[in-house]
Amino acid sequence: MQLLRRKEEAVLQDGGGSGEKVLWGTRWSRGGLEENARKRILCPLDPKHTVYEDQLAKHLKKCNSREKPKPDFFIQDINAGLKDETEIPEQLVPISSLSEEQLENLIKKLRRASEGLNSTLKDQIMSHPALHDALNDPKNGDSATKHLKQQASILGNIEKLKLLGPRRCFVEFGAGKGKLSHWVDIALKDAEKVHFILVEKVTTRFKVDGKHRKKNSVFERLQIDIQHLCLNKIPLLSKEKLPVVGIGKHLCGVATDLALRCLVETYAASCEERNEEPLAKRRKNDKTDKEINPLAKEGNEKNVPEKWTPVAGIVIALCCHHRCDWRHYVGKEYFRALGLGAVDFHYFQRMSSWATCGMRKTSLEDSNVTSKRKDKHSDDSEEHDDGGCRITDDSTESLPGLLTVEEKKKIGHLCKLLIDQGRVEYLQQKGFSPALQYYTDPLVSLENVLLTALPNHSSSPETSA
Repeated sequence: MQLLRRKEEAVLQDGGGSGEKVLWGTRWSRGGLEENARKRILCPLDPKHTVYEDQLAKHLKKCNSREKPKPDFFIQDINAGLKDETEIPEQLVPISSLSEEQLENLIKKLRRASEGLNSTLKDQIMSHPALHDALNDPKNGDSATKHLKQQASILGNIEKLKLLGPRRCFVEFGAGKGKLSHWVDIALKDAEKVHFILVEKVTTRFKVDGKHRKKNSVFERLQIDIQHLCLNKIPLLSKEKLPVVGIGKHLCGVATDLALRCLVETYAASCEERNEEPLAKRRKNDKTDKEINPLAKEGNEKNVPEKWTPVAGIVIALCCHHRCDWRHYVGKEYFRALGLGAVDFHYFQRMSSWATCGMRKTSLEDSNVTSKRKDKHSDDSEEHDDGGCRITDDSTESLPGLLTVEEKKKIGHLCKLLIDQGRVEYLQQKGFSPALQYYTDPLVSLENVLLTALPNHSSSPETSA
């Protein structure tokens, strides 16, 4: 009892009544409990934890919150786009605070800008044999089945674009658990020289890329924001010189623009600048590659790129347009050509969430049911499953005027289409043939638009926009 009282007294001391928070340590010895007046202070790198003052220097060298050395492929804001502070006012009122006249003018602008755009996209809902067994697994829950259908369709579209083959590097942006790359790898079986770079800015649980041990494929995961990623500084790409295929499933808002700029400006442009090899030599090398590569023989030409190109193709499932950002948006020139600017873009990207406003109640109810049901397939859930759970405050019912839910949905879809058209125009200017299509049923995912692009020199018939 005496020892316990001494321990409590030692811990409760407050540094002489100065009000300063001080923790006093204690230690055991042969003679009993000894008081040890070692002061603990807040870590200057992260005040969420404390450290002994006399060990601060040692702690700072190993603290998990210390600034770690940046890899060579980290270049601050390389894919961010130009920053123009004068374009966007400091404060913009929410849509719910606009007058009826202001809202009507915005909608008129949107409809004028959207004239001539085909609002009905082509259906390209596909599948792939690599996912046949997984899709027919009776143990799947609804969420797992939905994601497998989307992955199968994306894989089918990759194959239709003749991008599913050997001797290339797949860069999965917003990789999460890495399941899209996983299925690409399964589909390629024993194809030679296939590399995967998985880009994700946050730590992810239940990753599947670590389970791959095939000798012909290499998986590398980069924890980095796409905004700062310089692909040509990655040793794997600089050494192998493999054509890159950019892929992504539900690449959220601004991340799509960052990924496009990362591929076609930062990477492709720099590769072309460095490529000083004479054309005759390149043609000879192309011929040699086909002779060496057994998969390039007759009947397998569809799996081999016609010639080396920095970016062989892009296949990205789009998502969350309300999270776009004018600074990073790649379609600024397109908007300006239509007489639109940063303020218009701001409101259009906010209004894009209206496309799913009719599903708001259903989505929230489904998410509550899912959170209560903890089955063994719960770890198959992924972000941005249906788009309906990501509603912004601008999609509330407190809007001026008498817009019905159906009218709001149509306006939201027009906003999405206009933003995506800016991306299409950007890719065309950069020498690509882009297309937008539906890749899955809206009952599977409300975010069901796929952006694809191939370089113009490709002879694939599937490149028409």
